[in-house]
Amino acid sequence: MAKQRGIIKLAGTFGDITFYKSQDGYMAREKGGVDGERISSDPSFQRTRENNAEFGNAAAAGKTLRNAVRNLMMNTADNRVSSRLTQIMSQIKNHDTDSVRGERSVAQGILTTPGLELLKGFDFNNKATLGSVLFAPFTVTTTTGIISIPDFVPINDLVYPAGATNVTLKGAFATINFETSVSAIEYSNVVDLPISATAAPVTLTPDAVPTGGNINLYLLSIEFFQVVNGVQYSLKNGSFNALNIVQTFNND
Repeated sequence: MAKQRGIIKLAGTFGDITFYKSQDGYMAREKGGVDGERISSDPSFQRTRENNAEFGNAAAAGKTLRNAVRNLMMNTADNRVSSRLTQIMSQIKNHDTDSVRGERSVAQGILTTPGLELLKGFDFNNKATLGSVLFAPFTVTTTTGIISIPDFVPINDLVYPAGATNVTLKGAFATINFETSVSAIEYSNVVDLPISATAAPVTLTPDAVPTGGNINLYLLSIEFFQVVNGVQYSLKNGSFNALNIVQTFNND
């Protein structure tokens, strides 16, 4: 791929060059590739078919997770979260040691301890990772999904953007079955605090324990706001907000 650098940006195909717009700007690439029918039937492309099948499984698993936490992602995800999550799911799939090539799956790989650990700490917003935003220690109770920050001092324990006056913290307890794509999620109370030197314990308690899945995920969301005349305003469309899978648990 190459970037278009001229004043006039092109879109479409001219000869053997395709011009298009992507997240990285206006790009150009040479046409090419193998006929799809040949890939699906030619024995020499067996490895390609296997790779494609497993990539499709990883992409579907990533979509299942995104669908489960979509409401939390609205203001706390970057524009590459889908591809980053698919990459993690591909790594998880590699921990399926029981299936043959082409049939390895996230649903089996995530049942292993190393596979499940790969999701722990995943940041949905790569521009504002939890580790770069929050410095206060916290605990997660896996049976209830309660997230506790015992001695939280916002002005000391946060890296916050210029203009922010308030921070909101929210937890979530999600359970997912990656084999069936069944998921459920329960949200905690929202704690809204001014960014000040006042210490306050934070306890985020989900409304209930979700059911239906075999993989539990515990998430922490941090969003910044500016309060003007009693009205909260988001900062730069949430580019400073963090959402992280702070703990995982296999409840099989």
